[in-house]
Amino acid sequence: MSRTLTLLAAAGFALIATAASAQMLKTADTAAGKTYVDAKGMTLYTFDKDAGGKSMCNGPCATNWPPLAAAADAKPAGDMTIVTRDDGSKMWAYKGKPLYTFAKDTKPGDTTGDGFLNGAWHIAKP
Repeated sequence: MSRTLTLLAAAGFALIATAASAQMLKTADTAAGKTYVDAKGMTLYTFDKDAGGKSMCNGPCATNWPPLAAAADAKPAGDMTIVTRDDGSKMWAYKGKPLYTFAKDTKPGDTTGDGFLNGAWHIAKP
């Protein structure tokens, strides 16, 4: 019985650790310096027009700047929060700033969105 409880506890810990790590941001070195990246290694960005935990990038904007999607059952952890978009979907935010990738970044390490739209888009940096 003790061995069964130990195995169950270990399995539960592994599930909790996996869920927590899914919410943690990864970093990568780019030509623009250290940046936060998504699970595919693509650079993450913030948008100056976002405020108060709300994404202002919807419709065609979200086509060019795909939001970093959060699962419906995702839970905030530490500096990672969740924003509900105008369409009801959820996205991740870091310290209240929604996070996006840029459609014109074609490979990990690209930072072509930095400074876009008269400087309104910025690389998300640690």
